[in-house]
Amino acid sequence: MRFLVVGLGAVGSVFLSFLTRAKYDAVGLLKPGRDLKSIKVEGIWGEFDQNIKAINDPSLVPYKPDVIVICVKSYDTEDALKSVYKFVKEGSYILIAQNGYGNYERAVELFGKDRVILSRVIFGAKLLKWGSVKVTVCADDVVLGSPSGSVEEAFLKDLAHVFSQAGIPARYEREVYKYLWEKIIYNCALNPLGALFSATYGQIAENSYTREIMDRIIDEIFEVLKANRISTFHTSSQEYKEHFYNKLLPPTAEHYPSMLEDLKRGRTEIDALNGAIVKLAIKAGIKAPINQVITNMIKARENFK
Repeated sequence: MRFLVVGLGAVGSVFLSFLTRAKYDAVGLLKPGRDLKSIKVEGIWGEFDQNIKAINDPSLVPYKPDVIVICVKSYDTEDALKSVYKFVKEGSYILIAQNGYGNYERAVELFGKDRVILSRVIFGAKLLKWGSVKVTVCADDVVLGSPSGSVEEAFLKDLAHVFSQAGIPARYEREVYKYLWEKIIYNCALNPLGALFSATYGQIAENSYTREIMDRIIDEIFEVLKANRISTFHTSSQEYKEHFYNKLLPPTAEHYPSMLEDLKRGRTEIDALNGAIVKLAIKAGIKAPINQVITNMIKARENFK
């Protein structure tokens, strides 16, 4: 398979370096004015320096990619998708490897369900500096799938095998959309509070005040999901919270949210997380006041200089 990786932040750097090391054709697409020749990788999946190919102009990609891996922040999704429009129309697949709600949905609007693959990425990676990334934690495999069933299972299984062979554990799951929502809820509960208080996931879960806020965020999300007829693996917020606190959170308790670094740069993905919950609530004719307050607090911090 041939790959184009769009966005070489932490997650994109991992995909590009591991695929290149495994001898797959892989090219990274950078923002104009940026340059990158190699990526230094460290952390739980090993340490190595990998020479890579990266370009600034989609017209310079030397082949038609089989899969275009979208790794940009959610606020750059629109530009990223439009930049690779030509390839998708020629038969390339889009793989959404991003946080939050709305990225997959927008890709489907542009290209159709049969050209878009959804993934749930739940390994943690930190960009130490430009061209240097650390894989800090892996709570589960990367999960790949087609929520509509429009992409052939055989191809999705082959793609998961390629990633696993390259050193990024992955598997195919029919119910990938439920896996994505499990992570969205997880991120909504943890990321903004961790960013606002410069705390690890474990610290905000142990603090009685922030834990109460987390519980109310989760309760609200389940009300919104029910109102929008969106299914998850869990029948209630209480069932999810038991899974969240006992299974999901412990492996990442020492992790700081990437939103903490995003706040320092003045822009976050809050609109694809708690902000998306607020929009879904409005769509259903209900309110999500806790998620609204959290969204407003992050946006206020984005504007503080």
